[in-house]
Amino acid sequence: MENDSHDEKYMRQALELAHQAEQLGEVPVGAVIVLDGRVIAAAGNRRETWQDPTAHAELIALREAAKRINSWRLEGATLYVTLEPCVMCMGGIILSRVPRLVFGARDPRVGAVGSVFDLADDDRFNHRVEVCEGVLAEECGEILSNFFRQLREKKKAAKMRRAKDE
Repeated sequence: MENDSHDEKYMRQALELAHQAEQLGEVPVGAVIVLDGRVIAAAGNRRETWQDPTAHAELIALREAAKRINSWRLEGATLYVTLEPCVMCMGGIILSRVPRLVFGARDPRVGAVGSVFDLADDDRFNHRVEVCEGVLAEECGEILSNFFRQLREKKKAAKMRRAKDE
């Protein structure tokens, strides 16, 4: 299917942004927004860098896309993100009228596209989002698993050093 190959292509770009975010010490999540066959926005998480709780990859990309096309309505766009969006990000996706969301790995802790909540298919909203999940899910999940494993190991090593110094 042609859509599948495009989905994989853009998800690979989102994964690259996730790797870049990881290099900054950010949770490795990347997002890409495509409109009319071209990337109009792309971002990685920047919560730590900017000390901004709303600096999730999806929201940064939504802001950039709206600015690029000079409209908050992102009708016709597809958002690719490596991790299932949270409630905050799904709110932004719905309110910006993004019609299609493609994500890689599920987020069983705070996912808002079926894992914990399902805002994409909530009939109380005046806008629905078509969802395609699991694109490069293994790779998207692996970068997150590795990041959090390394973070736990660093915290454990620091705790052991402190205990040794006491």
